[in-house]
Amino acid sequence: MKTFVSTSQRPDTETVVAIGSFDGVHLGHQALIAQLKAEARLHRVPSVVYTFDPPTRVLMQGVEYLSTLPEKLELLARYGVDETIAVPFTPEFAARPKDDFLNDLRALRPRAIVVGEDFYFGKGRAGGPEDLKAVAPEVMRLPMHQLGGDDIKSTRIRALLQSGNVEETRRLLGRPYNAQGVVVRGDQLGRQLGYPTANIRVPQGKALPLGVFAVTAQGDHGVWHGMANVGFRPTVNGTERRFEVNLLDFSGDLYGQELQIRFHRKLRSEQKFSGLDELKAQLARDAQAAREALADVPLEPNY
Repeated sequence: MKTFVSTSQRPDTETVVAIGSFDGVHLGHQALIAQLKAEARLHRVPSVVYTFDPPTRVLMQGVEYLSTLPEKLELLARYGVDETIAVPFTPEFAARPKDDFLNDLRALRPRAIVVGEDFYFGKGRAGGPEDLKAVAPEVMRLPMHQLGGDDIKSTRIRALLQSGNVEETRRLLGRPYNAQGVVVRGDQLGRQLGYPTANIRVPQGKALPLGVFAVTAQGDHGVWHGMANVGFRPTVNGTERRFEVNLLDFSGDLYGQELQIRFHRKLRSEQKFSGLDELKAQLARDAQAAREALADVPLEPNY
C-alpha cells in the first residue's frame, strides 16, 4: 500500500475515495472499505483512504486513540486498500473552510466518494455529503454499521476498553484489540517473583484496557502466549500506569524490540495484595488461567 501525507504527492490519476478517521478500523470502517474496493474495481481505478493523523476527536476532544498511525496503516493495508493519504490533523487544518477541503479532494479526481452517514468537514463542520457532489459524480453515504442493535463507533469501543471488556471489543473490531510498543527496562520486580515481564512503552494517548489479560505477543522472532497487566501496581504503591507482559514459556532478552500485544480475554481486575508472597501466588493462578484461555488461540502472525 502506498502512503502519502497530502493529495499533491500522489500521481495525477482518477480514484475512488473513502474519507474518515478510521480510528481502530472497526467493523463499520471495514464495511466502508469493502464498498470503496467494490467501487474501485467497477471504475478500474485505485482505492484511496483519506484519513487524519491524529483522528479528529483526539485533537478536538482530547480522547485516547485506538490506533497509532503505524497500526492504522498496517490494518488498512491488510484490508486491501491501494493507497492512504494520512493528512496531519492540526488546529490550523481543522479551522480551514470547507471549500479548501473540497479543493484537496478535487486533486484526487474521484469517480466516487464513500463516507459514513455522520461525516462532516470544514470549520464548524459546515460541509457534508451534499457538498461532496461538487467534486465527485457519485457520493455514497453509508448508514452506521450495527452489532447487537447498537451502532459500532470508536467511542463505544473506548468505553469498553475502559471497563476492560476486550471480548466485546473484539466483536466490534472483528479481531483482538492490539497495542504495539518498545520493550524498556523496568524495576525487575517480575523477575524477582519468578514471572519476568516485558515492560511495553506505547505512544502517549494510546487507549489501553485496565486489568490482567490473556494475550498473544508478536515480535521479530516469533509469537507467544502470555499474560499482561495494565495498571498502577497498587501492591507496591505504584503511581504511574504500567503495561507489563509475561511471555509464557519464553526466555531471552527483548529490550529495545517492538512487540505487538493482542488482548484475548480479561482474567481479573487489578487488585492490591497484602504482600509479594500473596501476589506471587496470584500470578501462578493467572498464568494457569491464561494458558486455559489461550488453549485454542493459534500462535500465528496477525491473528
